[in-house]
Amino acid sequence: MARVTVEDCLKVVPSRFRLIHLVIKRVKQLREGAEPLIKSDNREIVTALREVAAGLITPETIDRYAKKEKPASPYDISEILKQKSPKL
Repeated sequence: MARVTVEDCLKVVPSRFRLIHLVIKRVKQLREGAEPLIKSDNREIVTALREVAAGLITPETIDRYAKKEKPASPYDISEILKQKSPKL
């Protein structure tokens, strides 16, 4: 795909309002470390638009692709609390 257009994306998500919210959410996911679903050397916004235009990201599937954070262990939590507590 040489260029991605809003019209390409509107074939997948017919509402411009929903499209904007979908793309913003995907950009945030990409910036937080989620893996792109397509190979792209572009910025996150273009990558997100390309994913939507390709039908890989939809309002129904967007939450599947968020980066999964590992749960903090009790040791990690205690270390964080030690750093934040004032030293006496």
